[in-house]
Formats: sequence, structure tokens, C-alpha cells
Amino acid sequence: MNIALFGYGKMGQMIEKIAQNRGHTIVAKIDIDTKEIDFSKMDVAIDFSMPDAAFGNISKCLEHGVPVISGTTGWLENYDKAVALCEAKKGGFIYASNFSLGVNVFFELNKYLAQMMQNLSEYQVSMEEIHHTQKLDAPSGTAITLAEGIIDNSAYSSWKLDHASSETEIPITSRRIGKTPGTHVVEYSSEVDTIEIKHTAHNRHGFALGAVIAAEWIIGKTGVFTMKDVLNLG
Repeated sequence: MNIALFGYGKMGQMIEKIAQNRGHTIVAKIDIDTKEIDFSKMDVAIDFSMPDAAFGNISKCLEHGVPVISGTTGWLENYDKAVALCEAKKGGFIYASNFSLGVNVFFELNKYLAQMMQNLSEYQVSMEEIHHTQKLDAPSGTAITLAEGIIDNSAYSSWKLDHASSETEIPITSRRIGKTPGTHVVEYSSEVDTIEIKHTAHNRHGFALGAVIAAEWIIGKTGVFTMKDVLNLG
């Protein structure tokens, strides 16, 4: 499989190593200074670029008939446009705030817990995410996905960074510490006890591996998918 990398930072370099170890070829490494791009050599593109570049990268791939996997966060105001373009071009597209296989199981666990807790009004939910100091966006895309999973399965209607101003808002605390790959905690607290689920990434390898697995999966498929589809999580 011929893979193009949009964004060649730490994640791009890790994806390159994993893809090559799985027998794939990297045919392009595209960054902010790249002037010419040959889409004809690509079987699939993996985008881990910057928030202001992601939508343009995704659009170009879809326009040229190249299925694209995107793990860039902070650009989702244009997500619906990307979906519409993918459908118009009959392309293939997967966006995930986190490609880690464990995190995507955690997403489903979070939804299930929210369903069980929705009628227990004595519990108040809160979230915390911790990442390395180089992470630009806050809260993390993973935290937003977790919050949306709760909102879709409960009476909560929105999330807010730091302190919630109403009982229907989910407060999210973002912390930036050292080289932390990523920790996410969802907590339901009452006066008598606390229920907590937590995912801790030990390194970035899981994110990169999941992106390569998604790229392998999407070949030959058309439509807009998620990691739930890739992992057959029901």
C-alpha cells in the first residue's frame, strides 16, 4: 500500500516506521513547505498536520480520489464540509480524535456508563485530560469526543472548559504536564461515593498503529467512517 503522510512531525515519523514495518511504502511526506503534490501515487493519505491545514489537506485528497485518514484535532468547524465533499466525490474518509485501539474501546465504555448514570441525579459528571506541554488545543479532541458521548446518552447538553455554569454542562479540566502522552478521566461524584473510568496512554505508539490500521481498512471502501467501524465495535 502506498501511503502519503500529511504532516511529518513526531506522529508522522512514528506512522512511517509502523507502516514500513507492516510492509507499506511511504510515497510522500508533505509539510507546510511542500509546493507540489503527486496524488497519482497515493493509495491512501494519513493526515496528522496542523489545525489550520487539516481541512485543506483532506479536501485535496478527496478531490483527487484519495481516501484519507485524519487524526488532526482543532479543525472540526469544517467537519460537515469534509463529510459533504466525501459524499459528493464518493470518497473514503475517517476522522478520529484518537486512533488508539484502547481509547476507542474507552469511548464505547464511556457511552454505556453515561446511559446507566442518566437517571441517577445525585451524581455529577466531570472530566480531566492531561497531555504534554506541546499540545496546542484544549480540551483535547479525545476529551471532546468523550463529552459528546455523554451528551448523546444523558440529560447533559454541553461541555465547558474548566468550571461548568449549569447542571447540564460537563466541566472539563485540561492540564499540560511534561511529556505526558495522554490521560483521560471521566468521574461521576455524589456525596457518598465516586465512580471513575480512566484511560492512560503509555506512549504514542498506539495512536500511530491505529491510524495505519484504519488506512489498511479503508482501501476499496467509500463513505464516511469512524474507528467504531474499523474495529467492529457494534
